[in-house]
Amino acid sequence: MDSIIQTITTGNFVWFTFAVSAVLIVFAAMKLASNGDVIAARTKISGMFVGVLLLAGATSLPEVLTGISSVLAGEPNLAAGNFFGSSAFNMFILAILDVLGKDQRILRISAFKHALSGSLAVFLCTLVLFFLCANPLLNTINFQIGWVGIDSLIIAAFYVFSVYLINKNDSSDITTDLSEEELRSIPSLKAGIIGFFLASLILLVATPLMVKSSATIADITGLGTSFIGSTLVAIITSLPELVTSIAAFKIGAPEMAIGNLFGSNMFNMFGLALTDVFFTSGRFIGAIDPSFLIAGMLGVLLTSLALVGNVTQFKRFRHMETDSVLMAIIYFAGTYLLYIQSRM
Repeated sequence: MDSIIQTITTGNFVWFTFAVSAVLIVFAAMKLASNGDVIAARTKISGMFVGVLLLAGATSLPEVLTGISSVLAGEPNLAAGNFFGSSAFNMFILAILDVLGKDQRILRISAFKHALSGSLAVFLCTLVLFFLCANPLLNTINFQIGWVGIDSLIIAAFYVFSVYLINKNDSSDITTDLSEEELRSIPSLKAGIIGFFLASLILLVATPLMVKSSATIADITGLGTSFIGSTLVAIITSLPELVTSIAAFKIGAPEMAIGNLFGSNMFNMFGLALTDVFFTSGRFIGAIDPSFLIAGMLGVLLTSLALVGNVTQFKRFRHMETDSVLMAIIYFAGTYLLYIQSRM
């Protein structure tokens, strides 16, 4: 009886710790995004560049810190699930935006403006999955420099090249070039940088707590770190993308909202490669369970479908585009498959 009571008490405390750390992570990520807006306005960076790179990097920092904390805690599958699951959930957010937009046809507004960032997101995720499929071969030929995998270095290099391409081809008319009166209503660049730094510190404290409690929840529920990482943790770390995308959409900046989501998917793959630096047991991708091919392909399918919806016309289903309905169906179907897989 005492052991049962102790188990229940421990379980309640773990869920409480998870909830508190999750709230702190979302709060800190939102502060990162808002201070990122201040930095963007003060430095006069274009709107699409802000959405795809600065805003995406800020809102994706929880995923990166979660990945690093997970491998340091000896939970590489929790880290991988977080990155892949977050990429899938980011595309599900597009369906949510479509519902909020009602008759505004959110996936058509930006037209071809995000074809490049979306295509690069698909390419980077597919590149990661290619190396994951090649693990049986790569694990036999010592495909690494020191403890860092050469595949991770290649992924990081392609991300940097992607940033260069986006910056070079950014023809967005939306800029953060504000009037003097508008600039007086926002904090200074110094305040924005300090706020960004303080929010980052909160993330550094809260993220390890969430990772530790998530691993315990995976043990208590019997669902395993792969499923918990791909769903529960991924959704929590993606909430900043959801909130900032909705906020950008409501102020009439759909390009920034969609760019944030495509850019976050790109940054997630870069974060996966960066995590390899902290995984000192060898290649990080080499340690990822092959079962994550389903989670990874789910992200690729949804991102590809979002790209199709971005450049073509579909009939509307009530207040949603047909492709948004399909994205929602595929996301939930894929999540159900991950659940079945976790029970096998």
